[in-house]
Amino acid sequence: MIPNIFIAGSGGIGQAVGLILSELKVFDCHIFFGDVSENHIQSAIKFVQEGCTKPTSLEGILMSESGSNDAMNAALQKCDIILDCLPGSQAPRMATLAQKYNCHYANLTEYVQETKEIIDISKNSHKAFVLQTGLAPGFINVLANRLFELFTEKYQVDKVDSISMKVGAISKNAPSPHYYAFTWSPIGVATEYLKDAEIVRNYQKIRVPALSGRERIIIDGDEFEDNFTSGGAADLPDAYSGRVRDLDYKTLRYPGHYQWVKNTLSTLGYSENRIKDLEKIMLENIPSVEDDIVVVYASVQGLDKFGRLRRKEKSYKIFPSYVGKTKLRAIQTTTAAPLCEVAHMLLTHDWKGTILQSKLPTRTFLGGPFVESIYGKFEL
Repeated sequence: MIPNIFIAGSGGIGQAVGLILSELKVFDCHIFFGDVSENHIQSAIKFVQEGCTKPTSLEGILMSESGSNDAMNAALQKCDIILDCLPGSQAPRMATLAQKYNCHYANLTEYVQETKEIIDISKNSHKAFVLQTGLAPGFINVLANRLFELFTEKYQVDKVDSISMKVGAISKNAPSPHYYAFTWSPIGVATEYLKDAEIVRNYQKIRVPALSGRERIIIDGDEFEDNFTSGGAADLPDAYSGRVRDLDYKTLRYPGHYQWVKNTLSTLGYSENRIKDLEKIMLENIPSVEDDIVVVYASVQGLDKFGRLRRKEKSYKIFPSYVGKTKLRAIQTTTAAPLCEVAHMLLTHDWKGTILQSKLPTRTFLGGPFVESIYGKFEL
């Protein structure tokens, strides 16, 4: 039978997921586009129909802003998978509906508290709940896992000194004074800049303030700054407990951007609205652009069995590209492709319960048809 897939959220990422699933045709499926806006639903359906070179099977469902409604309930009763592209605050609601209607579930959010809530919701489920499976968290964590596997196998060790993960969704050009342009959700940027990050130092998991670890790095000959931000490490700080001395996730930016953010934050108070205040200032000063670049870097470093220091590393630079007849931004393809890959894996594996990033089979994921179509063949 043709699987039914409910894409919750018909914005840029939801549209990209629908187009990639329909265009690559790794498996046939019927897609429900869900959103609280009828205009967004119709735009998403038109986007996929006009962009796809293959036959499509699409349907729109007007969602309620909380709970569910009759149209949602009827659609979810037919569905095999919910792919959650809504804001992270909505993730527990959609996970609860997945549990109620016996659907597999996968999401993108970097939000830590909401992820913990879904782990509780999905604990005893007969279906699988794959969490934080976009770009970062998501692809970057599986990449780091694979590097760890290759490192420990090649150098015959079971512990390493460090696991480093870095991702930047940046613009092609970045004028002063902020050296940045929005390529994705402004509220997502403000949130990751202000919520604490989980890292590992000296084998201990600790929380550190976001933006408290600025450094410079050269990747493929280009210079960037990196800094701690929330959510990107997924479950790796727990998964590698006792096996890695230092582990962290950092967001990449052009040099100069983090100083501008620091200066901006110094003008804000410490109210409950700090995230909203930062978002407002950034929106007033920083433009949004379509011509984006996604930079990905992961490394594993440690001693081999003879005591020599070694490092395995992998980097990517992804640009906007065509899927079917439509040019998608780099942030769309690099986020949507891992989610599509997980949908494929859910349909071909007998999984149930909570599945975090450390548990995804790395070779199957990195070598899967959706991931390879965007990131290319994994080679070291």
